[in-house]
Amino acid sequence: MKLIGIIGAMEVEVENLKAMMTEVRILRKASMEFNCGRLNGKEVVVVRSGIGKVNAGICTQILVDDFHVDCVINTGIAGSLRNEINIGDIVISTDALQHDVDATIFGYPLGEIPQLGALSFPADEPMAKIAEQVCREVNPEISVYRGRVVSGDQFISSKEVKQHLIEKFDGSCTEMEGAAIAQVAHLNQIPYVVIRAISDKADDSASMDYPAFEKEAIRHCVNLVQEMVKRL
Repeated sequence: MKLIGIIGAMEVEVENLKAMMTEVRILRKASMEFNCGRLNGKEVVVVRSGIGKVNAGICTQILVDDFHVDCVINTGIAGSLRNEINIGDIVISTDALQHDVDATIFGYPLGEIPQLGALSFPADEPMAKIAEQVCREVNPEISVYRGRVVSGDQFISSKEVKQHLIEKFDGSCTEMEGAAIAQVAHLNQIPYVVIRAISDKADDSASMDYPAFEKEAIRHCVNLVQEMVKRL
């Protein structure tokens, strides 16, 4: 990959990556700062998109149109939807879908965007395999899983909603940006992968666990992404 786009929703998710970059120049568009430079010898654009699917989609399209990135990595934190996926562990996307899309009245499956022709958006398998291998090397103290990322403009902190996401979508983790990034990558035919460190269990304890474990979860993502770019 000649140019790698790296998106985090929040500053805390990208600040350490930006600090590792060299030869940095900053370009601004749509109230976002695109940090262009080198990370571990590779040309990258690192950007904080802002929270939510609209911000993430806009950010990804700018990376495609203005920077002509060859691939996109979405890094950040998420809530676990699986008992075996614990706080601090990492989920690498097999695919991603939007759990808050509902056009079932028109005969579409729950989560499918009408007239798009796809329920979910598969991640790039070579990128995902590299991410999984690197994670085992740089984060040996945690577990890494492959699974479906389900995204919506909601912070999930309810056992009932969590169970709904498990039953309806067979998701591994839930967050607020990945599927939008995946959709833009799909429409532009560029490879992507979502990497999510678990900060909470997406249940009634989420509002307490999230601030307690956010920084530690992000550290695992940073370890993975900065090493992963070397191998793309």
